[in-house]
Amino acid sequence: MTMSKSIPMNVGSKLGESKAKPYLGYATKHAPKKRLFEFKKSIPTPLTIALGLAAWVIFFGAWQLSSALGLVNELLFPAPTKVIAALYDLLANQGFIVDIGVSLYRILVSFLIACAIAIPLGILMGCFKAVEAFFGPFVSAWRYLPAPALIPLLLMWLGAGEEQKLALLILGVVWFLITLISDHTKSVRNELIETAVTLGGSRIQVLKTVVIPAVMPDVLVVMRQMMAVSWTYLVIAEIVAANSGIGAMMMRAKRFIHVDEIMAGILVIGVLGLLLDLLLRLAHRVLFPYLDDHR
Repeated sequence: MTMSKSIPMNVGSKLGESKAKPYLGYATKHAPKKRLFEFKKSIPTPLTIALGLAAWVIFFGAWQLSSALGLVNELLFPAPTKVIAALYDLLANQGFIVDIGVSLYRILVSFLIACAIAIPLGILMGCFKAVEAFFGPFVSAWRYLPAPALIPLLLMWLGAGEEQKLALLILGVVWFLITLISDHTKSVRNELIETAVTLGGSRIQVLKTVVIPAVMPDVLVVMRQMMAVSWTYLVIAEIVAANSGIGAMMMRAKRFIHVDEIMAGILVIGVLGLLLDLLLRLAHRVLFPYLDDHR
């Protein structure tokens, strides 16, 4: 009669663990290392900030060094320290803060008016071929017309006041906003729209509950991109028949060859544009937290 010896329950698990440990060690040792340059892979936030600051440090460092070594004409290309000093003088003694406020007012009001026109029209053009057939050729033609070419006409029609400047800023961006929003609306998945229609949704219901929520993240990205173009037209609007604003200050400085003040104005435009860009990026994250890719 053979006697069977009972095997402890934990022996198998211990054997499994002893066999698994070498493989675990091998996998850990030979796991692929995280590299800095990976296609479309995110990097840590501290590294993102550090790289962004490094670009500016290199830029201003090279600028300051070229000035200190005498490689550039100090009168026509002043050092960053002189530009910062000129900016302080403008803010403290010459009321430049008022010019900044006027420029911000023009940018924000004109851009909001352009968006109020472009967003509904662009969405309708992207949804309905009849609307696109009617407005498409008109919008496309205006898109190829340079807005600064309209300045003489705007001056004759509207005078040299705020209306002319706001009109130029609106005309400079509204056609591109309409086209880009229309293109993004066309990219909304047809399955979503067809499902909503099959479930009995009316055109207005499908627009409100399917199309608009689907396209609004891209609309905000388009707004952020076109905001930069709006700043370009602002300077053009303010250097023509203007007595206030950042562009007007730069033209006054040009008369007396105050290049440091001109560069201070350029610096302020860059900082304001960056702040508005960051604000729109933050709005994208807050309004659409469910998206993995925040552009």
